[in-house]
Amino acid sequence: MTPPARPATLEQRLDEAMQQLRKRATKATLDGMARYAIPSDHAIGVAMKDIQAVAKSIGHDHELALALWGTGVYEARTLAAYVDDPARVTATQMDRWCRDFDNWAIVDTVCFVLFDRTPHAWGKVVQWSGRRDELGKRAAFALLASLALHGRLADADAVEGLGLIERAAGDERNFVIKGASWALRSIGRRNAGLHAKAIALARRLAASEVASERWLGKDALRDLLKPAVAQKFAKSGRKK
Repeated sequence: MTPPARPATLEQRLDEAMQQLRKRATKATLDGMARYAIPSDHAIGVAMKDIQAVAKSIGHDHELALALWGTGVYEARTLAAYVDDPARVTATQMDRWCRDFDNWAIVDTVCFVLFDRTPHAWGKVVQWSGRRDELGKRAAFALLASLALHGRLADADAVEGLGLIERAAGDERNFVIKGASWALRSIGRRNAGLHAKAIALARRLAASEVASERWLGKDALRDLLKPAVAQKFAKSGRKK
């Protein structure tokens, strides 16, 4: 009788995952990262769809996710976001990864596919909105947008989130202000009440003499005043 195979060690699982990524790496993908302002000095050139395919073959593996993150490789860290188990992600881990963020793409991916499913998500939005570093502060608003888009944001927290956005609107840094706009637009698409509150904030900002505030307000209004969006909430209001 053949004895059962021993489970693969963490070292073996990490080696296999990295091999799978390297097999899918291409120079064209690596060179193309510059077009999206993604630094390639810690990347190997794997397309997102291929990273997702590797993640699907692995499933959830918290220990592997931590090991992948520790490599510092962009694609490995992206894979970590997909294979980690949100139920096992701690607040300490979230803070540690937030300090490690080195480009906007990894910020948005980690917040969108992993962090917003943890019980610590809202608390980190509030905490990180006060960070001084550009990408750490971006993470607050990427996480806020993700919670809103995925229906994991209570209306009361959404209203508080609008206040956080307004306080950050004077921050001229590109990744912060674009993250704040994403969050404002996402909250405004939740329901009729939040749509009205988001538009009111966007209009205040659009009328500001501060350039970053004005840009944020106008950017959000372009989306929130689209006919399809307005009609959606007009219909929901009539049903009531």
